[in-house]
Amino acid sequence: MPKPAIIRFDPNAKTQLLEDFPESEIAEGTRAQRGLKWIDDSATGLVSGIWEAGASISHWLNYPVDEFMMALEGEIIVIEEEKETRAGPGECLVIPKGTRCKYRQDGHVRKFYAYLGDLSEMVDPSGRTTVKIDPRVKLEPSTPPSAEMLHSSVPTQHAHEFFEDATSQFTVGVWETTGYHRKLINFPRHELMHLLEGSVTFTDDAGQSQTFKAGDTFFVPLGTPNAWKSEGRLRKIYCIFQSKKS
Repeated sequence: MPKPAIIRFDPNAKTQLLEDFPESEIAEGTRAQRGLKWIDDSATGLVSGIWEAGASISHWLNYPVDEFMMALEGEIIVIEEEKETRAGPGECLVIPKGTRCKYRQDGHVRKFYAYLGDLSEMVDPSGRTTVKIDPRVKLEPSTPPSAEMLHSSVPTQHAHEFFEDATSQFTVGVWETTGYHRKLINFPRHELMHLLEGSVTFTDDAGQSQTFKAGDTFFVPLGTPNAWKSEGRLRKIYCIFQSKKS
């Protein structure tokens, strides 16, 4: 069985025609949609990829999944009883499972997404509300890797968690580090990363390297063998799934 590998998310990827949304879900506009899944883990319900569709607005619904999304083209609009949240190109938001809302787009939208499917009962929708990710948020100190894991000195790291799902397995936030070089490990979680500042090079167990820089989005699957090397400050948006069973 081949080992998992890092997936570079291509914002210009060619999408495939998907099954239309049912009439029961769309109040106005197109029901047609296109997309491409790069991650589809039936064991956990984690799905991630790229999606696009034209103008539409949904009926009122309790959102069926916990979903992180980053707009690439167009504007995502989430309407709730007491607020409206918008995300344009390069902006990110999370719609928690159970949020009472309408999902609207006034023109063509293309986005990266990651969602955790329906593996538990629907949570109480009270208090569930859309969260917009502020990449400039003030961060708090976080725990760096231990010296035993490093070829370099221990870095200084900070983070801010914007969202945690009801199962405490799916989290979204912003993280920052000084430069460091981590030894080769099998990655202990699924993680979608979008780099805001800096760059990082991952090297696998065969000595093959990939470098990502500010503006890049990529996915590191659970179990991927990799060593991390970054120089200078790096800041990223992260979307993590870590099973309680792992």
